[in-house]
Amino acid sequence: MTDSGEKPAITLYRLQACPFCERVVRKLADYGLDYRSRFVEPMHSDRNAVKRLSGARTVPAIVDENTGVTMSESGNIVEYLDKTYGSES
Repeated sequence: MTDSGEKPAITLYRLQACPFCERVVRKLADYGLDYRSRFVEPMHSDRNAVKRLSGARTVPAIVDENTGVTMSESGNIVEYLDKTYGSES
């Protein structure tokens, strides 16, 4: 995560101690990507902010302002990060 005054282009919506969220955090770290963490409500039914963004209440969810992509599901996010920020791109 960044400490500069600049807002990171990537926002990660996540839960504390969520293994799926941590998978995405590790991938962001692997690529050295700055991101902002937004911790969401533990109760699935209370995650309205995530639902407005991605259409689902599941976490992790990511918003990448660099590319205009918003998505959820850790497997999809990791695949997206690999394709977008990996060495093959």
